[in-house]
Amino acid sequence: MVVGIVGLGLMGGSLGLALKGVPQVEKIVGYDRNPHHCNEALELELVDEVVSWEELKRSDVIYLAIPVEGIIRALQELTDISPMSTVIDLGSTKARIVENIPPQIRKNVVPAHPMTGTEKFGPSAALPNLYRDKIVVLCNLEESGELQRDTARTLFKKIGMKIVTMDAHEHDRHAAYISHLPHAISFALANAVMAQEDAKNILILAAGGFRDMSRLAKSSPVMWEEIFKQNRENLLESMDRFEEELARCRNLINEADWKGLHRWMEEANKLHKIL
Repeated sequence: MVVGIVGLGLMGGSLGLALKGVPQVEKIVGYDRNPHHCNEALELELVDEVVSWEELKRSDVIYLAIPVEGIIRALQELTDISPMSTVIDLGSTKARIVENIPPQIRKNVVPAHPMTGTEKFGPSAALPNLYRDKIVVLCNLEESGELQRDTARTLFKKIGMKIVTMDAHEHDRHAAYISHLPHAISFALANAVMAQEDAKNILILAAGGFRDMSRLAKSSPVMWEEIFKQNRENLLESMDRFEEELARCRNLINEADWKGLHRWMEEANKLHKIL
């Protein structure tokens, strides 16, 4: 099969590298609106060829590895693809994508969210094993065609992913707590520290804890602004819950309730029994 990848940054580029080891994939073609990304993707051999949009639409499988608004626009331009084609979007939020798939190609589309990534972006950030041993969430599969479901499952398994199925709205609520809230906290922590400390002190004193928690603040503002926008209500709900817990911590410290604080921390420790 010929696989087309729209968007040749971290996710799309890493996907190209991963698919090169899949026997069923004969050729990988790419498309990106950024000419520099196209040239870089070819130099790094992330894809075999960069093609036009019309040429890419003839691929057997089309991955949309671009931001959510771009995915929604792209889907409107794919209404003339073959009934046998499979379109797999990799958007970080799912409900708006599912709601905006044109009815005439609903069976062609498999909404997916690979739960992986780094704070880096662009073709040079691509990693051959980014997807291996990670979870991919497939949403509203009952609305996708049998061929398309089977194709998506096969390709994700071939690159080493573990498949979970979920309703799109359910996915977005969970993603707000597990992915989107941590990014918001990391951006907030970075801004709070930079407002109080100069660069020299940050460099000298920042140990593992700060580095770990602030790493996500290196992520692309363009991408995360859109994710926050798309999942606004769920993110605000998760922020409310986080603020309640932070307020509990503040009150325990303010009241010098060290035993209560200890119990509060022990509750948090239970997370490590799950992870």
